[in-house]
Amino acid sequence: MTIPQVKPWIDAIHAYVPGKAKLSGIADPVKLSSNESPLGPSPDAVAAMAAVAGHAHRYPDGASTALREAIAAHHGLEVDRIVCGTGSDELLKLLAQAYATVGDEVLYVRHGFMVYPIAAQCAGATPVAAPDVDYTTDVDALLAAVTSRTRLVYLANPNNPTGTMVGRADIHRLHAGLRSDILLVLDGAYAEFIDDPDYEDGFAMARDLPNVVTTRTFSKIYGLAAERIGWAYGPKAVIATLDKIRAPFNVPTAGGAGAIAALADTAWTAAAKAHNQTWRTWLAGEIASLGNAGLRAVPSAANFILVTFAADGLLTAAAANAALMADGILVRHLPGQGLPNALRISIGTEAETRAVAASLRGFVATHS
Repeated sequence: MTIPQVKPWIDAIHAYVPGKAKLSGIADPVKLSSNESPLGPSPDAVAAMAAVAGHAHRYPDGASTALREAIAAHHGLEVDRIVCGTGSDELLKLLAQAYATVGDEVLYVRHGFMVYPIAAQCAGATPVAAPDVDYTTDVDALLAAVTSRTRLVYLANPNNPTGTMVGRADIHRLHAGLRSDILLVLDGAYAEFIDDPDYEDGFAMARDLPNVVTTRTFSKIYGLAAERIGWAYGPKAVIATLDKIRAPFNVPTAGGAGAIAALADTAWTAAAKAHNQTWRTWLAGEIASLGNAGLRAVPSAANFILVTFAADGLLTAAAANAALMADGILVRHLPGQGLPNALRISIGTEAETRAVAASLRGFVATHS
């Protein structure tokens, strides 16, 4: 008997594995595994979502008109060059679907966001990972990996899960080295956490160049991860293409209202950014004080820190992860992304961040 056969490139996909959210025996663990906002959403966003809850029986605006207008006004962009998605993940996948196919290649940085290879495989294309340097994007390695089959290049800046950032000159050098038929996708999921004047937000590039698009999300600094809202800005042709193939009604009414209110509450966003800078710096210092035990905090521009450990012995990442879970703390161990010696730790509340540091200090003391 024959049965339906899945396409081989789909069958080869390893499903995305999110950060752990539950811990056996602990009702309310400290969850620092998914880079969520420790302050939560703006109270204004919560109120805006509650205000429209009674309209849940009506489909949302399929064009996300009010949200796109709010995004355009906030960032000084053209509303007709913005498309919204079910998280930026939907748009990242649709870009591969639209611009790559069987026989093509999609390029990204080793230790990059795992949605990129999944997006490539969903389109039937081959994902290609370029080497990095000390967990940081290597533009020369990316350009060396380009072939006649390359159709897209994904670049998260800052990068997830490493937290590292490259500057404006590197981004422009990367683009200059790509053929005009290769689409450069600048993923700015963590852009709002950055003050560095050398940061390239991608907006001017996406406005002026026909092969650059940038994506953003409301899941991180805006604290709306549960609502799954992202957006892309780019050339009209690219945005029109995404509009053709995105899911209908892909931004819920409540989430859209919350996102509009979150954009307007700049004081709340500023507080979230300041909190992140304060406690990321503090946690990095605590990790540095454990350097003699082999721990290292990779310099981060995002709302998390990648901590590396010794490859063997008693003070490994796997052992540290077990110790943290024993203390009721969930972080992200990354062997599936080629980082078996690393833990990605989201910046939590003050109490949560202090708890992580204390747990790691206790782990080191116990095994040294």
